[in-house]
Amino acid sequence: MNIGIERRGTVLTAIWHVITILLGSGVLALAWSFAQLGWVAGPIVLVSMAALTYFTSALLADCYRYPDPVTGTVNPEYIDAVRCYLGPRNVFWCGFIQYASIWATLLGYTITASDSASAVRKVNCLHHGDGSKCASSDYFATYAIIVFGAVQILLSQLPSLHNISWLSFFSVATSCIYSTISLGLCFAKWATHNKSHGTVFGAVAGSGLDKATNVFLAVGNIAFTYAYADVQIEIQDTLKAPPAENKTMKKASLYGLSISTVFCMLLGVSGYAAFGNSVSGNILTGTAVHEPFWLIHLANICVILHFIGAYQVFAQPIFARMETYVAHMWPASYFVTTGYDLYVMGWLIRLSFMKLVLRTGIIIFTTLVATLMPFFNPVLGLIGAVGFWPLSVYFPVSMHLTRLKIGRRDSRWWLLHTLSMLCLALSIFMGSASVLDIVTKMKGATIFKTAD
Repeated sequence: MNIGIERRGTVLTAIWHVITILLGSGVLALAWSFAQLGWVAGPIVLVSMAALTYFTSALLADCYRYPDPVTGTVNPEYIDAVRCYLGPRNVFWCGFIQYASIWATLLGYTITASDSASAVRKVNCLHHGDGSKCASSDYFATYAIIVFGAVQILLSQLPSLHNISWLSFFSVATSCIYSTISLGLCFAKWATHNKSHGTVFGAVAGSGLDKATNVFLAVGNIAFTYAYADVQIEIQDTLKAPPAENKTMKKASLYGLSISTVFCMLLGVSGYAAFGNSVSGNILTGTAVHEPFWLIHLANICVILHFIGAYQVFAQPIFARMETYVAHMWPASYFVTTGYDLYVMGWLIRLSFMKLVLRTGIIIFTTLVATLMPFFNPVLGLIGAVGFWPLSVYFPVSMHLTRLKIGRRDSRWWLLHTLSMLCLALSIFMGSASVLDIVTKMKGATIFKTAD
């Protein structure tokens, strides 16, 4: 929430924020997703999800101000826009789903970072011919999760999304490095056998239910890859005006989505062609590729560094909402009002008991849950399912119809509601598949150990 803060963001900084979010955990699962969908459905689902995301993000960008998208009053957060356009009855559900989705994303980032840290150790063992020792490792993933959480506690003391543009630049750079390395490894593996693996309809499962589960998990992973609606308004609130924020945000969405989709398509296609239906859930942590080991190390280290930055981009709205609520409930409390100014390398950071306790508590809770539920693919699919329909489709479409006063007599009303209902059905199927897969894996899981 940026009331009283000068907004200096540009289309370039917004693009960095968007790409930081899009080139995340979902990218590493794209080859596996293509393996479940096959050569035809995989690219179609990816392009369709990108197009749908841009369409609804454009609708949402026009709702940043009320009632006019250029001259109206600013809505600094997603729930503020919902309150203005759809009324207070929708605010609770929007806020609950938005912050649940953001928190689940933090959970996914923590699991992915620990997965990559474990992969560094595993690849090192394989390189030195001691793979059996790492295969029967103790609880290294748990240690990695704890260290990742400790770093986030330190970074969480940065004031707001305005102050971490540099972190987004850093995250984009590292995401480009590991995406490029992953792409190069897949193309290199593909070139060694001079043919494309995979099938038209994807991997064969043990039963029809297993196949359906894997298909909807794959769609959920792709939906997660394109999920940034839950922080789009907050990103837009960092932009300076003029030009109008909605125009800048639409450009940032278009460029960010285009760049990310090219990466995603190339990685999904090359990964599936290289490894076929047996591709691992995370392209960088499977044992199929572990040489050159130093390059795999570099890629996984970049994954960790990327998620250190992306975590903060997503966490800041949660921090802001909780601190605003506490300050509103107890405005005169010593816990809220007391703070200290700290200069770190020329930057002014104001430390307060409220910020330290609330932000640290959120991160510790997320870290604990990550150690208890260390599943990569089903967690990504569940996150994608939870936020896909309500945040990326329903609320943007509903606010658009209200803003333009489009009624049932207009064909656009029926077309947009039909689109919304189809996405609702898809979201239900994706969520059901993710929950079923998590329940199945929990039966044979070892707590505190990361698993695909």
